[in-house]
Amino acid sequence: MPPAFRAFLALLTSALLLSTPALPFDTPLSDQAVREAYFLGQRTDQKIVDFFSGYTRHLPFPKAGPYVSEIQLLTPYAQVVELSHQNTAGYSAQQAWKDYQDRGDLIRVRVRIEFTPTYTAVASQQKSKRSTEGDRFTPRALDFWKDNDFDYVLREGEKTIEPNSVDGQPIYSEDGAFVGAYVWLTYPAEEVDSVKTEVEVSAPGEQHVVSSFDLSSLR
Repeated sequence: MPPAFRAFLALLTSALLLSTPALPFDTPLSDQAVREAYFLGQRTDQKIVDFFSGYTRHLPFPKAGPYVSEIQLLTPYAQVVELSHQNTAGYSAQQAWKDYQDRGDLIRVRVRIEFTPTYTAVASQQKSKRSTEGDRFTPRALDFWKDNDFDYVLREGEKTIEPNSVDGQPIYSEDGAFVGAYVWLTYPAEEVDSVKTEVEVSAPGEQHVVSSFDLSSLR
């Protein structure tokens, strides 16, 4: 083959690679993919830690307001891994397949919000006018994450994707103190097709947190 022709082929191959879009995350999952995810979830070594690190973003502490400490985006494959990892005893690959079919193809976002000295578990404090009476404290609502000051957005470029559901759960410390909340948002996987997906969280204290996930590198 003449050198000039080989050079032409090399340039053509490079151009095709650059113009071909990266493949997105796995969906729908095959039976084999679910089995792979199941066995990965059963592991307890560094490999499972490394796997979830690709789906999780840890964020810096804010100057004021609550601490949006973690944002996690789980693809359908990662959800199979997670459920398997949470059920290492008596959980089978067959059950993992059934759970996946029941759940369907969803993108799940989890946001962890923690209280801080400037945004505590106490919503308000009323000073008593009498020295014999203690101050009155109004505890923050368990679903404080629903307040208008909070907003959660999944975005691909200029497109905003609406969630199927938004749920939350309080977080308690080992001694039973109310320390924050988890917020879960689910989205139809068929609407998430960009290689770059951003999760944006707005919170009190004029916070605007953005975490990016390259779905071409996630399963």
